[in-house]
Amino acid sequence: MSTATLKGPRWVELRLHRTTLHTLLLALLLAAAATAFLRWGASAYPPVTDCGEAVPCEATFLGFADGEHLLREAMLKASHALLLLPLAVGVFVAGPFVARELESGAHKLAWTQSVPPARWLASRLTTAAAIAAAVALTLMAVFRFGAADLLGSWDMHWSDRGVYEASGPVLVAYCLLAVAIGTLTGLLVRRTLLAASLTGLVTGAVLALLGSLRWQFLPVAQASGPTTTMEPHWIKALPRGAFMTDSGVTNAAGERFVARQCTPDQMAHFSCPSDTRIAGWFLDYHPRSHFWYTQFIETGIVLALAAAAVWAAFLVLRRRTP
Repeated sequence: MSTATLKGPRWVELRLHRTTLHTLLLALLLAAAATAFLRWGASAYPPVTDCGEAVPCEATFLGFADGEHLLREAMLKASHALLLLPLAVGVFVAGPFVARELESGAHKLAWTQSVPPARWLASRLTTAAAIAAAVALTLMAVFRFGAADLLGSWDMHWSDRGVYEASGPVLVAYCLLAVAIGTLTGLLVRRTLLAASLTGLVTGAVLALLGSLRWQFLPVAQASGPTTTMEPHWIKALPRGAFMTDSGVTNAAGERFVARQCTPDQMAHFSCPSDTRIAGWFLDYHPRSHFWYTQFIETGIVLALAAAAVWAAFLVLRRRTP
């Protein structure tokens, strides 16, 4: 960042929060170093496949049987932590970055130093957005480096929560949304703790809502067949790497139901067709190619929400300032 870009409000913002920025930079460096160390351990201590009663599998790497096991556990936890990154961004922006300055009245000094309110807000938004995007991209790169050989396995599927967000642009979009929501909430509430709490709730609600709806953005692909190709052969119809959303059986009329639920002793508890004689099977799934389509659709929705929150923030500022 050049000296020119640090003049005026941005220089003041970075100066005020330099301790937080230094801590953040140190945390990113530690995350990268720890991931590199775990990757080295996974290659230096490969899984032992010939152990048994005669040759027990003893712990060889930091208490684990092999380095890959520890790397997998760490990357799983990292994916869950990245899912919470937008909440942390929103809480910081709403509280220490915006509401605390409004609560203390420090913003009045900036407004009297030839910095109009709109420029003050724009500077804070762009600074926070740039830092949030840089942090998200850096952590995503570290995650992809650590989980490069693990992505696609049974416990790190591309559709899993955390792994999905950390593998595409949607995580950056959520961080930008958190910046916008945090700024709007800080302007509305002007109380540090309350603004941070409300931003965390709103951002978490958006994450949960869109996370539950994302697999409805695109129609599912379907596979079906007669009972002659029932289990265990029907699973072969599922393409490699696909995300299965539903499965079951059908009767002669094509009505879907779950066989184990529609037994005589269970039919009173479930919605079952009158004819429960099995005539075929079905699978609903998203192929691997739906990953990027879903990412771009969800990213567009999140960025639209962020733009709306930014517009609302400027509207609130204009109405509350002379």
